[in-house]
Amino acid sequence: MSPGDLQTDRPHSARIYDYLLGGKDNFEADRRAAEQALEHTPTLPISMRANRRFMARVVRRLAEQGIDQFLDVGTGLPTSPNLHEVVQGVRPEATVLYVDNDPLVLTHARALLTPVGTGAVSYLDADLRQPATILSSENVTEGFDRTRPVAVTLIAVLQHVTDDDQARDIVEQLLAPFPSGSALALSVVTIDNDQAGQGTVNTYNQNGVPVVARTRAGVEALFAGFDLVEPGVVPVHHWHPGPEDSSIDDAAVFMYGGLARK
Repeated sequence: MSPGDLQTDRPHSARIYDYLLGGKDNFEADRRAAEQALEHTPTLPISMRANRRFMARVVRRLAEQGIDQFLDVGTGLPTSPNLHEVVQGVRPEATVLYVDNDPLVLTHARALLTPVGTGAVSYLDADLRQPATILSSENVTEGFDRTRPVAVTLIAVLQHVTDDDQARDIVEQLLAPFPSGSALALSVVTIDNDQAGQGTVNTYNQNGVPVVARTRAGVEALFAGFDLVEPGVVPVHHWHPGPEDSSIDDAAVFMYGGLARK
């Protein structure tokens, strides 16, 4: 894959995220945009690590409750623990499908495709904004048993869909073919806790990475039609917090998260 395919001259959300987490799979344009964001919001890495722990907690809980089919849309670059490592640690037979459309994520897909259990782990190069393409793929039609619940996870990705109606439509379409008992887990950017974070949102947009920060009510609207699980939509470090979350200042976390059932 050529550098041109990777579009290394322009920032990408997955690579900015990677840089802010201390990763090395990023380029100068990503690093420049990340440093600009940090000028406004120095605690971004704290927020992103809290979001990663939220992902691990929510999928572990779903696996413990019996779900063994996971559709992760907007996967991003591999960062341990990856979703399949968590769920297959609980349910070795679990099936996981990762979906992303960043060429760099595709080049690293091999790191995502090493099961730690007996279940299948696969990767689909597809766009979040085209749910019909995702759902009609062989990975879904052949890989999932649609008579049993599926967990759809949208972790730190819907903030890049800036139109609320489109975001809700994506959620509805992705859950539509799956039966009652299926789950929706998502996390989304907010600046409810610190309006200075709007500077970071503006930095992303000025660098060609669309981002919108939603209110709690705006995130709850993404769950419309589904049954929110306690404690509802909360800052990600408040969702059944682990030991590392208890000491985090609320002002340092810029993500709401939640889980719902169909």
